Parts: sequence; structure tokens; C-alpha cells
Amino acid sequence: MRASQFFFNTQKEAPSDAELQSHILMVRAGLIKRLGSGLYSWMPLGLRVMRKVEAIVRDEMNKAGALELLMPAVQPRELWEETGRWAVFGPQMLKITDRHAREFCFGPTHEEVITDIARSEIRSYKQLPLNFYQIQTKFRDEIRPRFGVMRAREFMMKDAYSFHTDFVSLEKTYATMYQAYSNVFTRLGLKFRAVKADSGAIGGDGSHEFHVLADSGEDGLAYCDTSDYAANVELAEALPSSNSRAAAKHTMQEVDTPKQAACEDVAKLLGISVEHTVKAIALIANDKFYLALLRGDHNLNEVKLGKLVGMTDFRFATEAEIRANLNCPPGFIGPVGVNADVTVIADKTVALMSDFVCGANKPKYHLSGVNFGRDLPEASLVADIRNVVAGDASPDGKGVLSLCRGIEVGHIFQLRTKYSEAMSATYLDENGQTQIMEMGCYGIGVSRIVGAAIEQGNDERGIIFPKSMAPFTVVICAIGYDKSETVKLAAIKLHDELQAAGVDVLLDDRGERPGVMFAEADLMGIPHRLVIGERGLAEGNVEYKARVEAEAKSIALAAVVEFVQEVA
Repeated sequence: MRASQFFFNTQKEAPSDAELQSHILMVRAGLIKRLGSGLYSWMPLGLRVMRKVEAIVRDEMNKAGALELLMPAVQPRELWEETGRWAVFGPQMLKITDRHAREFCFGPTHEEVITDIARSEIRSYKQLPLNFYQIQTKFRDEIRPRFGVMRAREFMMKDAYSFHTDFVSLEKTYATMYQAYSNVFTRLGLKFRAVKADSGAIGGDGSHEFHVLADSGEDGLAYCDTSDYAANVELAEALPSSNSRAAAKHTMQEVDTPKQAACEDVAKLLGISVEHTVKAIALIANDKFYLALLRGDHNLNEVKLGKLVGMTDFRFATEAEIRANLNCPPGFIGPVGVNADVTVIADKTVALMSDFVCGANKPKYHLSGVNFGRDLPEASLVADIRNVVAGDASPDGKGVLSLCRGIEVGHIFQLRTKYSEAMSATYLDENGQTQIMEMGCYGIGVSRIVGAAIEQGNDERGIIFPKSMAPFTVVICAIGYDKSETVKLAAIKLHDELQAAGVDVLLDDRGERPGVMFAEADLMGIPHRLVIGERGLAEGNVEYKARVEAEAKSIALAAVVEFVQEVA
């Protein structure tokens, strides 16, 4: 490819609305152009990158035995009504009406559509298992689109769906897809982790997320360095530090805390560790009042809490509701002396604490030396409702947990029969009996991968793409291309030889100054740079520099093609 025949639209300034480096650099390098909130055009350079991601994804899906199809982006309401998700999916779903007043949505996902295909086309167990996939545009009406393509409203996704006679077959395909996903991210040259995850709105039983590791990642990940354990913080089991409760040593008493409402401030006032405090969080679920108890330095895990019986649609209580139930303002509430109709949920760590400090349900006061069984009843329910912290015991018993940040780029689910049962997707078994199909679902954020790769690889000069994703593998910067016939002929010859050798090469033949060519190549993340000039040619050399190396070196012109094939 010759630069004079391509389209570049690099920018020196960062967009004013950009927060993440990936957003800044994708706009500056000319990979994307903003059309509207959460809507981006993929420019020629950016599309080259995304197509390379697609190619690897498609190759691994094909190797895994999945069959490619393409489903409509616009889906009728009736399908979503069958599964109950027309209302449940919420405002993320973009709903539209046609000229006949029929309602549709712009597909945020395709479980309903593929299940409709399966129930129409699959009749016998002999046709199963089957695994279909597509690479297609999705739309989710994010409440606050941000971070460029990382949280855009319109995005490119690979979604696959498998159908099975039984759970054993589903597990086999699930394992195959897990390996295929690992292969995809390995081939893309990304540092990633696969973690156990919550299934969320998609539903089903088991699921794993695949995260590109980056400090800017929205998701917290917990992992054990001495074992294979890894999970999203939303799901990671938080174990208490001990297995039993110490005997009470102190008498409960009121302590004056006139301005101290936060556990950290109370602990500082009393000269104790915040680990000896307990905070109470007031909740409402099914019109009932609850208190959730956490150690002062721990944070509530809303996903875990929402999975408890009766807590699916919980919300935080208002100040008026707190005063009505506890006759106390927020900041000083606690579990001692509450009415019997208040359900107390204690985190597992709290349930084993003794002589702790908590709110007194009295303005400007706390209680110290509080103990279960003596000063208050045992909690109505004891459950894991907190986020893990670094140093917690690993749930597999093989070490302790560490934390890192990740960007979710893939998610696989064991859907089981959630959709097939709701939509009557059945088959006839070997005995002629009707059975419900088991299902799996497997998604990869193709466009999001590009942003995630840039979050993982960048410096002050621009993008550092893995070679598998770079828009071009090597750029030839011809110094004086428009002035020197020697340089021009040598550059064209080298370009043609590299291209014939299968190297994805860009010849910068625009006649730009060296600094401009070098800066743009670095900004765009091209892994390898060759510089041809009259001085080097006189010595029979070209200059080579890798994007990630500080120094350039001379390579004999006659050996350049072979050298590039080796390093690229």
C-alpha cells in the first residue's frame, strides 16, 4: 500500500471529550471519527485493524466447529415477549416502530432470534450439537456513552450460540469455546485473564469473562498467584479470616461521636483499627426494611446481595425510611435494639466478630464492645455480601488473592434451557420423545478489543499495537522521495519485494519531512519502520527501528526482506 493512495487523517490535539488513552489515540491516529454520542465511523486505518481482529476471531470459530451465519439487526417485539425480556432488558434496548405501527428493537443481542431459528429448523437429536456464530453490529442505548469505542452505543460483536441434547454435550462445547477464546486473545498478542463471572442479564448457569489487563479497566479481578483461581470481583467468594468467633472481653457501652459518622472517623477517634468497626447499610426489598452489616473497611457487593432470596430488586433506603424504622439519622445506625421485623443480614466476616463498634441508633453516638448473642440476637441471615480484598484467602484454599483491573472483551455462558424452554425449542430424542434443547452463548467484543489493546499498549508517542492487529506491519519512510530518483526507485523496489513476500507494508511516498513520517507511524502503532535515504543507500544500507525499541540500527539493503520476515 502506498500512503499517497490511502487516506490518513491524524490530529495533533486530543478530542475534548476523551478520557481514556484509547479514545484519545484512536481519534488522533485517525482510526475513528465521532458521528454522535456513542456513535463512531471506522475510518480506513481503523477498519484495517478491526478486520484483522475479525479474521483471527473467525478463524478460531471455524476451527472450533462453529458455523457462520448472519441474522437481522432489527428484531420483532414478539420474539422478546416470548422470553419476557422486552420489558426486562430495560432502556438499553432501542425500540423502534415501523410504518404499520409494529414494534421492533435494534438488536442488543440475538438469543431470541437464534432460538427461533433452532426451533424452526432442528427436529432430531441427529442434528445436534450445532454451534452458530455471526460477526455483526449491535446497539445498546448506554445511559452515558463514553471512552470512545470502549462504551459506545453501536459496536461490532461476535456472538455464537450452541444447541445440545444434554448438559454433557453443552459442557464439551463450552470447554471448546473457552479454549478457542484463549487462542484468539493469545494470537492477538494481548495479556489477558479468563475469570469466573456473573451471568447478568443474559442468564444461565456457569459463565466466564475474558479480560484484557489494563490499569484503566472498569472491572476488578481477583486472582491467586499460586493457583489457577481467577474471578470477577462481583463473583469472587470472600472468606472470613477466621473460622470461629473470639469470646467477648468487653462490656457494651455508648461512646460519644459528635461529628464522626464514617467508620474510619469513628475508629480514629477511639484509637482502634477500622477492622474492629461494623457499618450498617439500610435497604428496602419487597417493601420490607433490612440492615446489611459489613466490616468497616469492606464494601458491599450488590451482585451477591441481589442473589439472596427476596433481595432481587433491593434498593438503598431513603433517609426518611431510615428515620421511620430506626428513629435515627444515617451515619449512626446499627443492629442493636432494632425491631424484630427488621431483617439483619450479616456478612460472614461480621458474623465472626466480637467486641466490635457500631452505630447506636442514637444521633451522635456509637456503641463499643458489641457482641452477638449477648447484646443483640444472631443475625437473621449470614451470607457473603462483600467484595474481596487483596490478601483474602483464595476460595480454592491454595493461597491468597491479589487484585487487578481488566477490560471485558469476551464472555461465555452456559444458558442451559432459559431461552429454549421459554420459546419451545425442542427436538425428538432417540426414543421419539420431545426434549428441550440445552444452549450455550459466546460473545466477543470485536470493536472493543481494538480499544482494549490500545489501553494495554501505548506510550507518549502513540499506539503500540501487537503485530497481529497493527494496520500495517512495516512502514517504509522514504526521505526525499519527491526529490531523489534513487530513493524513489529503491523505496518502490523494496515495497514491491516485501509485498511479494507477504508482508503488509506501507510505503510513505508523500514526500513529507522525516519527523512527520516518524511521528505519524509511531502514533498509528506500526510495529516496524524502515528508513531509506540517499546517505544510507550510498552505503548499501537502510535504517531499521522497532516501535518498542529506543535505538535504530543499519541493515544491509540486500538482507532487508529476509530480516523483516524474521522480526515480523
